[in-house]
Amino acid sequence: MASNPIAAPILFDRVLLRARQNRARRAGPATFLLDRVAQDMAERLHAVLRDFKNGADVGTAGDQIGRLLAARLNQLTRVDLPEQDSEPLPLRAESLDLVVSALALQFVNDLPGVLSQIRRALRPDGLLLAAMIGGDTLTELRHSFAAAEAELEGGVSPRVAPFADLRDLGSLLQRAGLALPVTDVDRIVVRYDSAFALMADLRRMGATNVLVERRRTPTRRATMLRMAQIYSERFADADGRIRATFDVIWLSGWAPHESQQKPLKPGSAEVGLAEAVRAPAKRY
Repeated sequence: MASNPIAAPILFDRVLLRARQNRARRAGPATFLLDRVAQDMAERLHAVLRDFKNGADVGTAGDQIGRLLAARLNQLTRVDLPEQDSEPLPLRAESLDLVVSALALQFVNDLPGVLSQIRRALRPDGLLLAAMIGGDTLTELRHSFAAAEAELEGGVSPRVAPFADLRDLGSLLQRAGLALPVTDVDRIVVRYDSAFALMADLRRMGATNVLVERRRTPTRRATMLRMAQIYSERFADADGRIRATFDVIWLSGWAPHESQQKPLKPGSAEVGLAEAVRAPAKRY
């Protein structure tokens, strides 16, 4: 009897995420990260010397990507990420030359599944280019909250999402069947007057805590004040302003095609390893 596939753990409340993104949109969103990522994405695609006809923007919250890439494609369709992980992406197999996504995939519960669906939707030699929050993003806020809660409440509650790292994401691209996978990170350090100013920006990004295991009761005022004090003590510059780290991880991979560069087969090298090791080094 075939075993059932292991379901992805449900880390994020995606219904709550949609509600908070809508609230941020109504209140006037903070878009500086998305604006930067959209510009970087346009520049990265400019360096790719090929034509893209049909594309999809998967999950991006704003319209920055569409505006910047309008001249590059005949059609760029916006595709929302589903609130339930059991719902497939509305993408036909081998229908797209390009899939992009900006600052959305970090809140997906089944990222391997989404990447596999994108891979199936790409035509041979089609490209996925995505940027997502990962790495050490908001490490200062995470440490400050943990220290304040341990000191005043005797325990720590989940507040900042667990972010994927560069190496794990590269492996996921390969697992999804994408060729020539590349990942790199753009570290952005933003300075604020206080931890409360940072948290106000996170609300305006729609990026506050949507972890399923989040605390459901309001944080005590004393804990919030202590968190802000610890943040200022540990992560402030000489002028008193605090630092907040955002690691933007870039992912790219291609649907396999016969024209792509292939790795050499084992044993096909013209010079053996032993001979190469014995060869004298060249001087330049």
